[in-house]
Amino acid sequence: MLEKAAFLLECFLPTGGPFRLTELAARTGLPKATVHRLAAELMALGWLERSGPHYRLGGKLFELGSRVPRRRELREAALPFLQDLFEATRETVHLGVREGHQVVYVERIHGHDVLPLPSRIGGSLPLTCTGVGKALLAFSDAELTDEVLAGPLPRLTPHSITDPARLRTVVEQAQVAGLAYEEQEAALGVSCIAAPVFGPGGGAVAALSVAVPRASFRPAQLAPAVRTAALGLSRVLRGG
Repeated sequence: MLEKAAFLLECFLPTGGPFRLTELAARTGLPKATVHRLAAELMALGWLERSGPHYRLGGKLFELGSRVPRRRELREAALPFLQDLFEATRETVHLGVREGHQVVYVERIHGHDVLPLPSRIGGSLPLTCTGVGKALLAFSDAELTDEVLAGPLPRLTPHSITDPARLRTVVEQAQVAGLAYEEQEAALGVSCIAAPVFGPGGGAVAALSVAVPRASFRPAQLAPAVRTAALGLSRVLRGG
């Protein structure tokens, strides 16, 4: 039963819902009656919420997730650098970590003019469709890159890279430059520049980015600020 409950909760990735009962049954492949019973139990725990016929993830999950030590410590260390990066660019700033083939967003700072981005704190997107994801992929083990390239590459927009050879070239370019770019691959009209953040062991433990409207994307102007923020956070995480 616990496995089924976890399976039901995972159906809300990456958006968090809302979904009708029939949609949840279709997404899980479980009988509608089973989903209804599980949903009722999860609502009693505060892990799901219901508004009319729609279910969404509950606030209790956010409360629990915010207390995961590794992410909380990373977020607390990163916030000063993210705030500096936002002040320097006045554009939307992200901090993300890798989970499997996904990037999970730990923090996001944006101004009054919110870009139409699919990213949200606690949400996830494919590594291959985001600047943060590409930065993490470029500075992870080569085995991970091979694994990602071996499977079907997701398409979020017509600009998403679905050709493995092209994506490998993009990853190799990010390794050389120390920066990763995303051009309308996660959301139309939005481009992004990202840099990896390194931990004590030398590997990339996170990545941060700046997302801007495509019409005003000037990578050469944004790159110094992104590099500075990533290097500063890396030094803190390494104890320096």
